[in-house]
Amino acid sequence: MVSRRFVLFVAAGGFAAAVNFGSRLLLSRWLDYVVAIAIAYGLGMATAFVLNRAFVFEASAGALRRQIGWFVAVNAAAVLQTIAISLLFARVVLPWLGIATHAETIAHAIGIAVPVVTSYLGHKYLSFAPGRDG
Repeated sequence: MVSRRFVLFVAAGGFAAAVNFGSRLLLSRWLDYVVAIAIAYGLGMATAFVLNRAFVFEASAGALRRQIGWFVAVNAAAVLQTIAISLLFARVVLPWLGIATHAETIAHAIGIAVPVVTSYLGHKYLSFAPGRDG
């Protein structure tokens, strides 16, 4: 059974992903694809932290500094997943399938979706774990 917390995490993540995705589209007008993905990911990550701390893992009484540190670490791993999957789909999978129109946009959407479960587990057990103030 899916927990209420996971549903809230997905909802917060969905909103943060929209910030990520929308800002990447805007940033790509001026920046390289990978640079735009990385900056957009940072904007989405900041949005996700605020929403997760306020609505998803609110029972966590951990120190803010520790929470931010783990949140950044978990998301650093997730951004690597996002970039790798985005590049794989944009440069290999979608061209192989004959999809050229909006390939980078489609690939980025797939790349954003991939780290949902790994990020949830990282945030649950590291970023916002109760009693982890070390």
